[in-house]
Amino acid sequence: MIKQENLRNIAIIAHVDHGKTTLVDSMLKQSGIFRDNQHVAERIMDSNDLEKERGITILAKNTSVRYDETKINIVDTPGHSDFGGEVERVLKMVDGVLLLVDAFEGPMPQTKFVLRKALELKLMPIVVINKIDRPDARIYEVEDEILGLFIDLGASEEQLEYPVIYTSARAGTASLDSEQSGTDLRPLFGAILEHVKAPQGEAESPLQLLVNNTDYDSYQGRMAVGRISRGKMNSGQQVALINHDGKITAAKIGRLYVYEGLERVEALEAGCGEIVTFAGLAEVNIGDTVACKDNPQQLPPITVDEPTIKMNFIVNDSPFAGQEGKHLTSREIRARLFKEIEKNVSMRVEETADTDVFVVSGRGELHLSILIENMRREAYELQVSKPEVIYKREAGQLLEPMELLVIDIPEDKMGPVMEMLGVRKGEMINMISQSGGQLRLEFNVPARGLIGFRSHLLTETRGHAVMNHTFNGYEPFKGEMQSRYQGVLVALETGEATTYGLYSAQERGTLFITPGTKVYEGMIVGENSREQDLEVNVCKKKHLTNMRSSTAENALRLEEPRHFSLEEALEYLDDNELLEITPLSLRLRKKILDKDNRYKANKNSKPA
Repeated sequence: MIKQENLRNIAIIAHVDHGKTTLVDSMLKQSGIFRDNQHVAERIMDSNDLEKERGITILAKNTSVRYDETKINIVDTPGHSDFGGEVERVLKMVDGVLLLVDAFEGPMPQTKFVLRKALELKLMPIVVINKIDRPDARIYEVEDEILGLFIDLGASEEQLEYPVIYTSARAGTASLDSEQSGTDLRPLFGAILEHVKAPQGEAESPLQLLVNNTDYDSYQGRMAVGRISRGKMNSGQQVALINHDGKITAAKIGRLYVYEGLERVEALEAGCGEIVTFAGLAEVNIGDTVACKDNPQQLPPITVDEPTIKMNFIVNDSPFAGQEGKHLTSREIRARLFKEIEKNVSMRVEETADTDVFVVSGRGELHLSILIENMRREAYELQVSKPEVIYKREAGQLLEPMELLVIDIPEDKMGPVMEMLGVRKGEMINMISQSGGQLRLEFNVPARGLIGFRSHLLTETRGHAVMNHTFNGYEPFKGEMQSRYQGVLVALETGEATTYGLYSAQERGTLFITPGTKVYEGMIVGENSREQDLEVNVCKKKHLTNMRSSTAENALRLEEPRHFSLEEALEYLDDNELLEITPLSLRLRKKILDKDNRYKANKNSKPA
């Protein structure tokens, strides 16, 4: 075994918004990869448009810095459990992890999820307590919580000897003492060199590399990313490609790249332990092994947790289909979905007997909504059904996915929140009082109980609640629960919504649309104040009888309509409804648009 003493491979793992990507920015800036006069944007690593807009990391990114002649390959990983497939893949490329925790919030559900994966892989942790300059920082309590988390997750004695670094990622400072803020990130770089093992392997043995990620280049085609486990790789090298089933095909490495800062730099050769990107293997997939052609030996393929949520992706058949998008057909949607699962290893796509319907399964609503939003931006039109959880059956017993839910709320909202989660079969497992009259509540709750819960929680707490959740295993089915408590207002005819028609409809509930909105029969235009659905004519006009009444409509006052984000619209759906998605519009609608046919279907579905 040979150690690559001048190389380290680390991943940064943390909960959403704890400062992961900001810390990488500061590490890049202080390693000297940018010119003094070069303008550098914030959150450099969040290159995807959705990442920049939402302030979250969705796709794992590779970069590197140099410190004291040592190259440090850094992988910035997603913090949300819906992207757990990304996390699990990249952890196989590294020897250590920086566990980044907010100095006020402490370890959160996603922290626990990702840390468990890292400890199972025997990776060495460095704990980084970030945002120590927050006025409400509670550093000592957070340190105790982190230690408790390591113990709960069964960390080894060696892993429990982790060093602790105190940082302000935004200021670019680190310290070994919680009472001192530091002046730069040298203490952090030093801890990485001291505590993360240098990669080691059989440098002169036959090549082995596990493909952890794939990319696409418009000039070179499919690209593969992985860490060389054994031997070395050369540009132009003849290799064997071994797929999941053990099938071996001959292949040739095209151009070979390593990471220097944010750039991919072409290399003729890369040694054992290095993280590389290479072209030339058109049929390569995540989890494949690239090996020596004369002595091909397979590495264990990547396994990730199974999906817990599914929904139907359907060809758009609404009266407005084709008016706003370019990609409408079953063939185009199918091609896009199967292209997605080549890179998105924790997502599944199944074809059905109906060629216009595809079942797409993922790790959560956010996981699926990111795919939908990307398809919108690529000019696709489609419809999706209500998200459903995926059940399992073992030993004749029906099991359902559970979530560990953590909510921060004002103390005076505890009663209503407990009641809301009670009807969703949630079981409280912990309650912690916090400063400023806040409470942190922890629940074990069925995943289906959280579909649509976020919007109700924010309404009940007037936007003062913060909720996070992560997968918490399977448990026996908890019984039936009601999904939505109000009916909807459904458009009676196709046309253009008028102020007069909407004014009449708003007496029955809350509107979702404004005057001038084009609607069709069966489209949902609002929420009824009662449990039943109600057909309304939002297109009707007031008959004119004299000059005064022709301007009377201007005096009608409409309340502000409720607007949905994509996630909120998905959460709002009921079993007999669909969400129509186009590049410009989100339209809630009934599956059966015709009123009479819908009435017959409802009548036939009721038990005798």
